[in-house]
Amino acid sequence: MPSLALPQSPPASPSWLKAFRDLPHTYGFQPVKVEGRLPPELEGTLVRVGPVTFGVGEQRYGHWFDGDGGVLAVRLGGGEARAAARLIETPSIRAERTAGKVLFSNYGTPAPTLWRRLFGGVKNAANTSAMTWNGRLFALVEASRPTELLMDDLRTLGETDLDGLVGPAFSAHPHPVVPRKASYNFGVRYGAVTWLDLYELPDDKPAVRHLGGLPLPGTVLVHDFIATANHLVFLVAPMRMNLFRTMMGRGSLSENFEWKPELGTEVIVVPIDRPSKAVRFQAEPFHAWHFGNGFEQGGRIYIDFVRYPDFRTNQWLAEQMKGWANTEIDGTLHRATLDVKAGTLHCEQVSERRCEFPGVSPLRAGIRHRYVYLAGHVGRETWRGPQDAVIKVDMDTGAETVVRLGDEHHPSEPLFIPRPGGKAEDDGWLLIQGYDAAQDQSYIAVLDAKTPQSGPVARVVLEHVFPFTFHGTWVPKR
Repeated sequence: MPSLALPQSPPASPSWLKAFRDLPHTYGFQPVKVEGRLPPELEGTLVRVGPVTFGVGEQRYGHWFDGDGGVLAVRLGGGEARAAARLIETPSIRAERTAGKVLFSNYGTPAPTLWRRLFGGVKNAANTSAMTWNGRLFALVEASRPTELLMDDLRTLGETDLDGLVGPAFSAHPHPVVPRKASYNFGVRYGAVTWLDLYELPDDKPAVRHLGGLPLPGTVLVHDFIATANHLVFLVAPMRMNLFRTMMGRGSLSENFEWKPELGTEVIVVPIDRPSKAVRFQAEPFHAWHFGNGFEQGGRIYIDFVRYPDFRTNQWLAEQMKGWANTEIDGTLHRATLDVKAGTLHCEQVSERRCEFPGVSPLRAGIRHRYVYLAGHVGRETWRGPQDAVIKVDMDTGAETVVRLGDEHHPSEPLFIPRPGGKAEDDGWLLIQGYDAAQDQSYIAVLDAKTPQSGPVARVVLEHVFPFTFHGTWVPKR
């Protein structure tokens, strides 16, 4: 399909650009204002992680993904809300703040010297997602080890290799599988051979299990994957890092990933119970940042994800910190059907709407689901900025429910929380960090997932702006 020209940018600086200010202050849990009525059954803590400072000293970071991590937590219960916000303090973040300048390589910001690019290591920005496991809370970023946070007040405890079982990298996208009572994750190790490490995190055991690993085809970028009841599936896009240019300081890691469509996307299907028996085959070229869910039926694997025809989305993400993007945003919801025996992958577009951050009910993780929730764009006129709508897609019928939280409101990833004792798959709530650009205000919106078009049943209003976050998790009250 030919690329459509973007609408002309408005001349003024966009109102949402104010959300890219550094987090103004930090604090432990304190009462915050609630508008409307919080559902009495909704008791627990929403934890969100994202970039909250966007430079060090006089230097502005080169990409949204480089921002130093921060954590927002909103605790709900008894009709009231308490919030806390903290900077995440990894050793590399502290070192740069002390020095007042960039010291380490990051995704869109190169280290300042050849020596540091070769031997200085990669910065742990701890800025992508939150994970809870066996009562512990972690901030994750794909290039580094997990950073543990204190659940009670969000203070940083430190980097961890989980008793020597993970590292040097642990992806920011672990995926639970309900029938296995475990979550799965991976890490990518770069070297003479790029290596993919595979991990299992049992729900009821405080010990990570290393499932093994396998080589990857060069210096690739693997951001996310999906897990089903029996398999881990990776869709490795045809990108390769130009290491020479990167080491010589001719651009950042981000700028030196080269799109090579002639290589095609490699499909890697790993049986969880026999990880050494992975099946690999090629498919047409495409890129994916995020996967919503996967399941198996009739001898095939089905995956719902946001598919991009190429890697221009990376440029769009970098441009957001500067204002209106000049690059087209073209990710749309697709369902992929994998026939592993035949070595084929077929993609079917489910929606034409530009969208991201797909998610499903955690009760359907790894098994068949009906509903997918996303953040998206209302129409072409808003493609240049961050998402401005919440979307619910019925995968059985194709029906879409598109919800705007208000004019100049921008939602982050919607997170589905099941109602205790609920029967229907959409019986629960959507928790969404929102930004009201007109009022310069951040909030958490609570929507009834059955009827999100009715608007928020409640809003938790923060006393300051918390920058856009990427991912979060829900910790039920115990």
